Amino acid sequence: MGIDLAVRAQHQASMADEQGRVLWSGHRFRTRSEELDRLWARLPDGVTAAEVTVVMEPTRNAWVPLAAWFRRRGATVVLVSAERSADLRAYYAKHTKSDRMDSVLLARLPLLHPEGLHPERGTGPGDPLRRATKLHSTLVQRRTAGLARLDALLEILGPDWHAALSGDLANKTPLRFLAAGYADPHAVRRLGRARLARFFYRHSRGAWGDPEADRVLAAAAATTELWGEELAFAELADDIAVEARLALAITDEIKDVDERIAVLVAERDPEGIITSAPGVGPVTGAVILGRLGNVNRFSSLAAVRGFSGLIPSLNASGVSGSHGGPTKRGDALLREALFMAASQARRHDPTLAAKYHRLMVEAGKHHNSALCHIATTLLTRIASCWKNHTPYQLRDVNGTPVTAIQAGDIIAQRYTVPEDIRRSHRTTGVGTGQRNKKSPSAPSTGPSNTHAKPHQAA
Repeated sequence: MGIDLAVRAQHQASMADEQGRVLWSGHRFRTRSEELDRLWARLPDGVTAAEVTVVMEPTRNAWVPLAAWFRRRGATVVLVSAERSADLRAYYAKHTKSDRMDSVLLARLPLLHPEGLHPERGTGPGDPLRRATKLHSTLVQRRTAGLARLDALLEILGPDWHAALSGDLANKTPLRFLAAGYADPHAVRRLGRARLARFFYRHSRGAWGDPEADRVLAAAAATTELWGEELAFAELADDIAVEARLALAITDEIKDVDERIAVLVAERDPEGIITSAPGVGPVTGAVILGRLGNVNRFSSLAAVRGFSGLIPSLNASGVSGSHGGPTKRGDALLREALFMAASQARRHDPTLAAKYHRLMVEAGKHHNSALCHIATTLLTRIASCWKNHTPYQLRDVNGTPVTAIQAGDIIAQRYTVPEDIRRSHRTTGVGTGQRNKKSPSAPSTGPSNTHAKPHQAA
């Protein structure tokens, strides 16, 4: 059964037999129990639930309740990427597309490419840990963007404010100060040194006090001297306060999500197998556990690597062939977590450090390319540890178990990448800078030579 999903409109379903013959097509329905019952009743006589394979595209989250319903009935649910089904549709009818045609193609897909179909046993966004890790990442991105806007608004006041607030806007103390509307230099001067110091002392639990108050008062004085009365300080302070309050609210939400994630991870990994891997902390471990799902659903460790999208693409024909960049076919958040974990793991695991050293020194790889290789290896080991229910163990390149201190000594002595090699592999060159990205028709920022005399232009 192929189902072309819709978000607001009706879905369309088509049924094909094991030889690809279409039994019926264009059945319209919505995600309601009574309509799903009518769809199920259209199965041919004598067909059991175990013989039914339901093929869908993961259209937003519309597939989640349908997949759960069909699995409860005993059918096998398969998700096919939109890219793959689009390629198949282009082969059948390049210039025609309809929901009915899409459902027919999905129904025939098990016959056309059976080895490429993998049953979907999870609930996708219905899984609380998967959803929570995505929410955590989204909140962090929103806070980062908000802090960047906040920093840009402070630049209007002048350069002294950034230094006066210790350059750390993620700290709650400066955020509370700005949220109270004190980005107005006149308000700061009216507040006075004593009350300002008490404000900092109370909100920082004693970490800030008189020195910070003096710096802020100096920044306020520099701003008024710089701008005079030309800038509307009160209105700008109100805009800054809005951004600061949003950043504080998002910070509190992140804390709540972190606590919820910690509870979910403790339930699924009470032995701490995921976080036993080097470079994998509570946040990255939760992402790996939540986004990867049940490792036992993969037929092999190679399938786990393929799911991550970190494996290189291949373009080969005849006697020639080349590998490209990562396929990026898997979960983007999982790849991000693995990349971050790999950056730390190669500093703690001698075997990963040896591989990173070889890729950088002998193979001449870029740092990011080498880390992608390390991330793939790290994922393979994490999946193997999870399947075998054994924690990660640090070893030397000869297989001898080592402690964390011994591992650090081994890496420092044998696998430190020379700085000259690291500098030579950095991304520099023509076309990478901001200056080279300007439009040829953009006006020059220097003095115009349009009306210059010949000897002046020379």
